[in-house]
Amino acid sequence: MPSLVYLLPGQGAQAVGMGKAFYDRFESSRQLFKQANKHLGFDLAALCFEGPPEELTKTEKCQPALFVTSLAAFVAFRETVGAHTPLACAGLSLGELTALAAAEAMSITDGLYLVKARGEAMAECTARQHGAMLALIGISPEGLASLCKASGAWPANYNTQEQVVLSGTADAIAKAEQLAKEHGAKRAIKLDVAGAFHCELMRPAADAFKEAVAKVTFRPAKWPVVSNVTGRPLSPAENPREILVRQIVSPVLWEPSMRYLIQQGMTHAVEFPPARVLAGMLRKIDANVKTATVDEPSDFEKLAEALAG
Repeated sequence: MPSLVYLLPGQGAQAVGMGKAFYDRFESSRQLFKQANKHLGFDLAALCFEGPPEELTKTEKCQPALFVTSLAAFVAFRETVGAHTPLACAGLSLGELTALAAAEAMSITDGLYLVKARGEAMAECTARQHGAMLALIGISPEGLASLCKASGAWPANYNTQEQVVLSGTADAIAKAEQLAKEHGAKRAIKLDVAGAFHCELMRPAADAFKEAVAKVTFRPAKWPVVSNVTGRPLSPAENPREILVRQIVSPVLWEPSMRYLIQQGMTHAVEFPPARVLAGMLRKIDANVKTATVDEPSDFEKLAEALAG
């Protein structure tokens, strides 16, 4: 039996139309969207299926949309392919909340409450601080450290051995972009995002989210959930509340998380929709891990065959 890991995407993966195929085919997926519409106070299904893109991209709408879309496909997967117990699951940024919900460490209702609170807190923060983000390709750890010191930017995402993302003020990111090649980066790409995520500029959002997380009940997860903050599974002794708050201002240790799972024996990984980004990054980290993406219900048949093998 393959040693399987579930991957849940974060902000930036969204696309108009996401989740509709699962909504149309599976009653369990449909109920999830209906539950979300009720708890979020807006028509999430219509936003996911019809857009407009500029509304779906808004942080406060995008985060609940991704959470529900991924879970809608996940419940359909478990219903169709079977209740495989994974080695672990991991989610990128917002996807860590989805991973906790998938592992039943919290209820769907509490999950909806948290993603709404998180998205709203981060949206309010980005509106005030006018930050930016920059992807760097091919920079060494030493070059990254010197570039951050010279520009005032922070590392925000360690995605692969070849790609790191910086966050900071608009001025800091502009300076980092200007100095990137001088410090050894092969390429520097300004990201089309609303603000500077996963750095100290998000401190007001973390403080606001702390109040929301305090109201939620967590229970033992059915399988390990890897933390973006530590690159390791949350232990029974760790407080998910504290880790989730820290995550907002801490860099996402995605590559270290994947390296850890590879050391633990991961052979297969399934990325839930809207899919492609995480599977692509994992192939760059280690091409020996077999990856699959769930985009449509039709993907379940080939997935069942791969897992049976």
